[in-house]
Amino acid sequence: MRKKFNSYSLPQWARQVRLVSVQVIIPITIFQGIRTIFFPTTFDVLLLAILLFLACALHLEWI
Repeated sequence: MRKKFNSYSLPQWARQVRLVSVQVIIPITIFQGIRTIFFPTTFDVLLLAILLFLACALHLEWI
């Protein structure tokens, strides 16, 4: 059985980077979603999928 991830075991700078990225990823994802609706290219769709995965992973604390 895997040990539960403990964010307090990370160094202070890594915790700070994670907290900032959680706050920044949602507005960037929303902007990319709007951009993808108006200008759908393959790159935009792939970037939106990556951003959505990162947002979910950070919100559910997978990363």
